[in-house]
Amino acid sequence: MSATLITTLGLDADDTLWHNETLFRLTHQRFCELLSDRADPEDLEARLSATEARNLRLYGYGIKGFTLSMIETAMELCDGEAPPRVIAEILAAGREMLSQPVEPLPGVTETLTELAADYRLVLVTKGDLMDQERKLAASGLGELFAAVEIVSEKTAATYRAVFSRHGTGPAHACMVGNSMRSDVLPALEAGSWAIHIPYEITWAHELADPPQDHPRYATLERISQVPDWLKAAAMIG
Repeated sequence: MSATLITTLGLDADDTLWHNETLFRLTHQRFCELLSDRADPEDLEARLSATEARNLRLYGYGIKGFTLSMIETAMELCDGEAPPRVIAEILAAGREMLSQPVEPLPGVTETLTELAADYRLVLVTKGDLMDQERKLAASGLGELFAAVEIVSEKTAATYRAVFSRHGTGPAHACMVGNSMRSDVLPALEAGSWAIHIPYEITWAHELADPPQDHPRYATLERISQVPDWLKAAAMIG
């Protein structure tokens, strides 16, 4: 591989550049406490997770869809007669999630600044359009990206289109993210490179088995390791 083979870096946003799943888990706990008189925590979690999964094709990813799923689950548990207080609490929890401050994870700002000098950076994220735009603006990282793609789903076709539109094609791109299911496997299928940086918590929907002995795949502990990995990969090739 020549030193210029990888020209474009795709970067996931939530739990790669800033905290996200931790906030969802805390709200999950709040939801379970709110309805503790209706079911035990395990049953509540299972019901809410099932509702979320069922609604993804309708609401997509993000806080607004999650809030609607909490309301739907509460209505089911209360036989369609959830107390107004419960609905009000759920709506308040959703609003609080949407107003949380955004702070980049350790090493993110410095690493992206370094990478932007040598590569075309493209943010590739799922979720609600307005919320993702808000978080990017609040993070202070926006100027480092050559392009931003907020997509409904991350598939091989998504990556082929994004890296062809904003780069020199998927073969010359590398996707960096915390989700094996969304950031790694479809990027590899598209013919790109992929770097997995695990987050401390992963939503069950994003779990998948890692690829075995794939020449274009790596797992790193921290985003600050990405520049050196790219340099080493270029020298090996």
